[in-house]
Amino acid sequence: MTNVLTHGRAIGLALAFALIAPQVAAHTGDGINSGFASGFWHPIYGWDHVVAMVAVGLWGAFLGSPAIWILPVVFPLVMALGGALGVMGLPLPAVETGIALSGVVLGLLIVFAVRAPIWVAAVIVGVFAIFHGHAHGTELPEAFSPYGYAVGFVIGTGLLHLAGIGFGLLTASDIGKTAVRGAGGVIALVGAAFLFGLA
Repeated sequence: MTNVLTHGRAIGLALAFALIAPQVAAHTGDGINSGFASGFWHPIYGWDHVVAMVAVGLWGAFLGSPAIWILPVVFPLVMALGGALGVMGLPLPAVETGIALSGVVLGLLIVFAVRAPIWVAAVIVGVFAIFHGHAHGTELPEAFSPYGYAVGFVIGTGLLHLAGIGFGLLTASDIGKTAVRGAGGVIALVGAAFLFGLA
């Protein structure tokens, strides 16, 4: 009974985050009037960001301890670095391609249940985090505080990671593993749609 409740909560959390991510174009912040709010909603408003953030949590949960906690910590830390580069105006080539590829690659790692060593997993996640962070940083509205914006997007990202971890806890059962791998397939397809300009 406890497992059923735990899995139910995990699914509920994942669905809640899926539902609050409106189907709007990525990288928008219309109607937002503070740096924190703008940063918080920025990763949630863009499906290319959402799938990658959730994928980090899913893959971490699939890999188990310590990856389940290390990957969702590495991503926002490195993303903040990428954001700082964007705020400073330092160019990074192929940012949108890197963001789209993050969905494809992370999704496929989940689909094929790739059990990479923790340092390899952290490097993969960190590389993609730079692209996501740079996009956040370059799109910082000029009127807003960069500090509030940075805190907002780190928290928003963390919540998406938690949604992935919550759903990823289903890997405790064989059916759950299949569901998580299926979610990885959906993530890879969404990433591919952005990569080829279909979304």
